[in-house]
Amino acid sequence: MAMQLEGRHALVCGASEGIGRAAAVALAELGADVTVLARRQERLDEVLAALPRNGGQAHGSVSADVGDGPGLRAKIEALAASKPVQILVNNTAGPPGGPAHAAMPEQYLAVFRQHLVANQVLVQSVLAGMKAVGWGRIVNVISTSVKEPIANLGVSNTIRGAVASWAKTLASELGPFGITVNNVLPGYTRTQRLEQILAERATATGKPQAEIAQAMLATVPAGRFAEAEEIAAAIAFLCSSQAGYVNGVNLPVDGGRTRSL
Repeated sequence: MAMQLEGRHALVCGASEGIGRAAAVALAELGADVTVLARRQERLDEVLAALPRNGGQAHGSVSADVGDGPGLRAKIEALAASKPVQILVNNTAGPPGGPAHAAMPEQYLAVFRQHLVANQVLVQSVLAGMKAVGWGRIVNVISTSVKEPIANLGVSNTIRGAVASWAKTLASELGPFGITVNNVLPGYTRTQRLEQILAERATATGKPQAEIAQAMLATVPAGRFAEAEEIAAAIAFLCSSQAGYVNGVNLPVDGGRTRSL
């Protein structure tokens, strides 16, 4: 089964590192023109230089803060006007850990803006181009916490769940236009986010990070952390034509850690 995305334009958010960067590479390998989005232009320049070019691909970048709704909308609407987007990968770094009851209301609001509201702005900015060709792929990178809340990630659990419900609603609304909306739920993956979680838990418990990592791995049947490229492979499949009948799903890529169906 050959998955090819020549002639498709993909916008990949949070692409300066980790899963976002790996997803940008995977989509470029399939032939898509890829625009990478993150806050730091210097990191985007590094990603652009490393993206595969299998012919006449025209990759690009957008430096933007997803927490700035009006600024984000202006930049993405300008991008879509010059080059319509058919593939959107919503991916934003998770918030700091902590129990739900201790988080200030302002923390919930800030993360809600950075995740759900930003995703909504991005979808609205690119949707016309998808509808015009009767084809589109929207993939949201969220978390297994939408199936099973993760201890000490109260704000993240709450907002990730909201994004999952938003996406499921969109899947029903946009399916008739040939647009699919799916969520990828990464398990423990070797990224900066995993390093952040290990450091926070070490600080909170006083235990060495290696001990915390081993306890985490004890819950994973595969017995190891994922690589970002493995999450990216799932994203790439959901963006392909072969996944045209996959719509509205939450796909765990977690080595079997999630116990629920």
